[in-house]
Amino acid sequence: MIAVLARDGEHAVVAEFFELLKTPWSFYQPGAAVDVLLCTLPTVPPVAARLVLHYSSATEAGPGNQPGTGKEPTPTAWVRDGELEFPLYGPCQKWGQELWQEAGGESGRTIRIGYELFAEIHQLLTQGQPLGQAACPTLDGHIELLRRWLTRYAAPWVEIPPVPHGHPYIVCLTHDVDHVGVRNHRFDHTMAGFLARATLGSLVDLVRGKKTLAQLGANWLAVLKLPLVHLGLARDFWYQFDEYVALEQGVPSTFFVIPKKGVAGVKAPPKRAASYTVRELQPHLQRLESAGKEIGVHGLDAWHQAAAGREEQQIIRELVPQQGKGIRMHRLYFSPMAPQELEAAGYDYDSTVGYNATVGYRAGTAQVFKPLLVSKMLELPMLIMDTALFYPSYLNLSPVAARERLAPLLAHARQFGGTVTINWHDRSIAPERLWGQTYGELIGAGRQAEAWFATAGQAVAWYQQRRSARFTQTGQRVGIQCAGKPAPGIPPMRLRIHAAPGRVTERELNSDLEMSLAC
Repeated sequence: MIAVLARDGEHAVVAEFFELLKTPWSFYQPGAAVDVLLCTLPTVPPVAARLVLHYSSATEAGPGNQPGTGKEPTPTAWVRDGELEFPLYGPCQKWGQELWQEAGGESGRTIRIGYELFAEIHQLLTQGQPLGQAACPTLDGHIELLRRWLTRYAAPWVEIPPVPHGHPYIVCLTHDVDHVGVRNHRFDHTMAGFLARATLGSLVDLVRGKKTLAQLGANWLAVLKLPLVHLGLARDFWYQFDEYVALEQGVPSTFFVIPKKGVAGVKAPPKRAASYTVRELQPHLQRLESAGKEIGVHGLDAWHQAAAGREEQQIIRELVPQQGKGIRMHRLYFSPMAPQELEAAGYDYDSTVGYNATVGYRAGTAQVFKPLLVSKMLELPMLIMDTALFYPSYLNLSPVAARERLAPLLAHARQFGGTVTINWHDRSIAPERLWGQTYGELIGAGRQAEAWFATAGQAVAWYQQRRSARFTQTGQRVGIQCAGKPAPGIPPMRLRIHAAPGRVTERELNSDLEMSLAC
């Protein structure tokens, strides 16, 4: 079991860190037997342990040592261990070119690491990473580095990894429902943008390799059909709910629906308001629910006002009573206090933490985590958004370039586990976007890897199950208590046993058990 000796202000961060690295641990108690000591104080007290990990930059820095200034943080150093590489954002100390030094032998080893571990974790879970480091699963890197030291010097040890039994990672398909019905738009900026991108823009995309000749023809045909759509003589090609059900071929997904028409929210420009009423979508939402889809709230003002969050949730629940338990904010509006407001509004989870302008790890991890200022609401980070990949003002990628950009994220999921949360907007497989090819490839990659496809709510429920597991340890025996069996449709957890370097075994974990670490 790991004993942690940390600054008083770090305790909440420590507790959350060890929900992400789910292994036996406790805060250090003087006089208690210690196998592994993890210390972040400036000096380490005399403790007999097999392994001492002393994280310290020799400064007084602690959680929040980089208070929000509105400026993006920049890396101060890079941690490297073989192929593992991730940035630091706070103060650090080096020994030559090295960020840590080791001493000791068979009876005990001390590793002095020249940065503030829990200050770094605090930074990631509260402020997040800048665009330039979005591709780095930095928090997962911190966990992996610690995992390597434990395996190298403190085996045997056990963990419950962030991967369901029988699957390498989780895939969450989600959809922000921003524009339903092209006939809802006539002489507004949305229609102007559609016409520009469907005509001249599609021709430019053809030249750049972003569109095929068939897609160019489909977009021009859609423009020609517009008068018939507005007259009710042709199908509205922006209603894509049934197409998503067909494309997803039976796997679950989540649709986040804007609760109010004509309301953009306190921070958004009026032109970003929805042009549909959620009540007109009720038959579609009920069909989606029958097809195994989840309906969430695409929030407007919930991020800064709990009362608004409750109202927005109630609007959705009046139409689909068992839904609306999760939320993602429109245009990803957020603030440091947003988690508290959303929890007070009654949401089980949020899925707003992510990037508008790129893809990757805003919080440095693909794991579901609990924001530090709340008691139970969980955050499902968003890793991939279609508009970030393809919009000219963002990454502006071709389908081929998008595939190359996304490959490392899928590789990281196989390496570290977690959840690949994808946001594909409701009209993104329709003219003029026609981004269905990349979306289909992402689904295909998940199927090929045998990932577990889950709604956002199901993924969060799996992590809630993992968080409920409790360890006890007496000598070389570990007991694990689980809060009942998994809910229907929720796979069990894994138990990973690191017997020695290069000797790792796994078993299904879905009930209480007691085992010997010597096994």
